[in-house]
Amino acid sequence: MSRWLVNDVPSWLLLAGLIILIVGGSVLVQVYVRKRFPRLKNGAHNDVTKFVYGVVGFVYAFFIGFVVSAMWGEVNIADDETRSEGAYGVQLARDIYVFDEADADRIRRGLLEYEKATMAEWPHLANGQRVSDADEALHRLYVAYTDVKPRTDTQKTFLATSFNNLNHLSKARTERVDLATSDTGPPWSLWVVIFLTSGLVLGCSIIYGVENAAMHYPMVATVGVLVAANTFLILQLSHPLVGDIATSPAPLSEVVQVVSPR
Repeated sequence: MSRWLVNDVPSWLLLAGLIILIVGGSVLVQVYVRKRFPRLKNGAHNDVTKFVYGVVGFVYAFFIGFVVSAMWGEVNIADDETRSEGAYGVQLARDIYVFDEADADRIRRGLLEYEKATMAEWPHLANGQRVSDADEALHRLYVAYTDVKPRTDTQKTFLATSFNNLNHLSKARTERVDLATSDTGPPWSLWVVIFLTSGLVLGCSIIYGVENAAMHYPMVATVGVLVAANTFLILQLSHPLVGDIATSPAPLSEVVQVVSPR
């Protein structure tokens, strides 16, 4: 569900929908509470509410901060792996020139085929699906390097370096793909805690005794906007390869630009 929301719903619409849903729902509950329990307006319970609200607010802020930090870490991991894969690909492309023309052309075609396959695979990985075309293209790239018969010491050195870079590229790809295919988003238990703490924060603001409704409604609405914004942020960070904050395939496209014939 979270993947669909982030992938298929525009971010501005998702944020607006969360604000309308959470703020609107909170205000409706507030209207009911103020009419059903008019004694709450006198604020006799405010001392207790302040204490509870302080504890709940602290726990909510700490918990949301912890969740966001952990999710942002996963996005950074995916970003690092993608950048590493792109950097090793660029280095492979730049080292081609030392090989004989036939070998260089074969490697260039193999590297270009692989990078285009990874770019085509990206939308599928965003949905947790691995495509075999990229794996097959990587295998053919290994074969292209294996078929090289170096004639000079320089070619031997660059071939060994290229194999090392290719192994690093393959490792970065494996880690990136594993992260994408194993990504299921936050577990239901985490969502339960998120909704529970968010509800407690909103509940404390709703039952807080304020005689003037014109001041109470904006207060609850403000807290509702805060909760909606935090929920939106968690959704955007839920999947490392999906959403506006997700990892970009730009480092892979850079390899295509470098290796493409001019």
